[in-house]
Amino acid sequence: MYTTSTATLTIPDDGIARIAVIADTHSQPHDAISRHLAALLPAAILHAGDIGELDVLDPFRATAPLFAIRGNIDTRTNDLPDALTLDVIAGDRVALRILLVHIGLAGTRLRGDVAQRAHGCRASLVVCGHTHIPFIGGDRDLTVFNPGSIGPRRFQLPIVFGTIDISPTGVRLAHIDCETGRPWLPPA
Repeated sequence: MYTTSTATLTIPDDGIARIAVIADTHSQPHDAISRHLAALLPAAILHAGDIGELDVLDPFRATAPLFAIRGNIDTRTNDLPDALTLDVIAGDRVALRILLVHIGLAGTRLRGDVAQRAHGCRASLVVCGHTHIPFIGGDRDLTVFNPGSIGPRRFQLPIVFGTIDISPTGVRLAHIDCETGRPWLPPA
């Protein structure tokens, strides 16, 4: 049975906040992730699934409010939803509506069922994990963000996480190298 939850996150009335986004810990988050997240002072942390053992979530909960969903390896985590719609509230308005899913992309395209779900809940941003490939793009009038993976290295993929910076002028998505703590960009 596919479960979807809804939640809200209230940010300052001026609409300025940072959300950290992680995925694919596979029970072994990178040793430096807690230090990097704490330095960012995020308003919240999103985990886009494939958590592994649930106790890996504890340090994240100690840093900021945590919103997590179940990934395809998380069969034992029946207390987590398969998807989450998160309203980020600034003052009396919804500054951003996020649909958090685990499997959202087929290559660089948004899966049809995910696009339909995002349009149905009026989300403007889809955050997903699963591929371990950092990605920022657009498809079907939606912005799509995969933070990459902070778990064990897979192939030659980087170990990275993401940030969502919200301001009155818009939303900025970025990746951060988990090993160095510096901004990460794909190779040219």
